[in-house]
Amino acid sequence: MIQRSTRGWSRPYVPSEGVIAAWLRVYDNAIEHWDLYELAEKLVDLDHQFQLWRFSHMKTVERIIAYKRGTGGTSGVAYLAKALERRFFPELWTVRTSM
Repeated sequence: MIQRSTRGWSRPYVPSEGVIAAWLRVYDNAIEHWDLYELAEKLVDLDHQFQLWRFSHMKTVERIIAYKRGTGGTSGVAYLAKALERRFFPELWTVRTSM
């Protein structure tokens, strides 16, 4: 059964210890859970590639407008630099520390 989130979307996401534990079981026995292991690795690849794009975008913006205000009233480069700290799948990155 799918459980709906009770978190308000205006609040920041907090990684789930239960999700971390589940992914750790997958990584601990990758052969038995091969499909999930491959999925996890593809998700990490996607996250990594998006981070590379974010970095490239930030450096391009820095080169073109330097530290002027960004589009939509953002702080420009500072906003993009802060975005580099964000991950799509934080549990998959956290589980690597636990292995």
